[in-house]
Amino acid sequence: MSHVVSAAASVAEVVRPTTVIESGRLSERLGAEITIVSETFQYTGSFKFRAAYGLASRVPNEKILTESSGNFGQALAYACKLLGKSCTVVMPSTSAQVKVDAVREFGGVVELTDVRVKSRAERLRELAAEFPDAYVASAFNSPLVIDGNSTLGVEICKLDRSFDAVIVPVGGGGLSSGIIKGIESCGRKVPVVGAEPLIANDAARSIKEGRIVSNEHEPQTIADGARVISIGEHNWEVLRHGLSTIVEVPEERIMEGLRLLFSFANLKSEPTGALSIGALLTEPERFKGKQVCCVVSGGNVNPEVYSGILLGVKG
Repeated sequence: MSHVVSAAASVAEVVRPTTVIESGRLSERLGAEITIVSETFQYTGSFKFRAAYGLASRVPNEKILTESSGNFGQALAYACKLLGKSCTVVMPSTSAQVKVDAVREFGGVVELTDVRVKSRAERLRELAAEFPDAYVASAFNSPLVIDGNSTLGVEICKLDRSFDAVIVPVGGGGLSSGIIKGIESCGRKVPVVGAEPLIANDAARSIKEGRIVSNEHEPQTIADGARVISIGEHNWEVLRHGLSTIVEVPEERIMEGLRLLFSFANLKSEPTGALSIGALLTEPERFKGKQVCCVVSGGNVNPEVYSGILLGVKG
């Protein structure tokens, strides 16, 4: 899709339908009946296009500013390109080069910042002062983002399977809250389980304490899409009531999940996308013998990182 689209076009009309993968080998290996719902073939390679297009199509501003580790940035750049708008994306100087290149290829302007010196949020505030007419977009903490991501929850409902659980990666909470809302809009009651890196477990701690708990620093998990300070306030309102539980996934289980997706489902996933499989590996007894939908959120990963994890020599 390369032509300019009308802002009146809905997210569901513009996105690619999610990819559904059944793998008997993976199910046998994990001891559960697994259905993979993969966003790796979505426009820009992750679910973030749903959120980005949903937001960009509904705000009147011609210029949009955001900060991103990569997936939302390239999704917003492409959404703006389709809508005839422009965007600038603040990214850490340590971002995967494949993601930096993609933002630029889709027409976005990249502002790299050394987060040890100046945070992404601080640089974004500076840009907002320079461009007062621009819309400052959050990659996850926005009702527009939640609404865009809810289309994936609706697609999961339309699979018409009797899932015992839907496992969703959790970073800022935009995807998980969107899926909860999408499933609820269909009138279905399916337990939604969050899968979060153990070393970036602010959402799990928030659920336990009944309030938003923040990380002191951006956690350096291999799952770079989950490197957030805290979940968003808008997402929290959905997650605290809508999540069944959160599984805290150790780094080695994230990487093992990525390897299993490659070996048993012939699917390339980024580490964040492999969190759902990592949750099954972390708490196998919770899901044993059950029918489980595993959401793989994206496939954008540096080749060096990916090959290193596959070979067990990096991460």
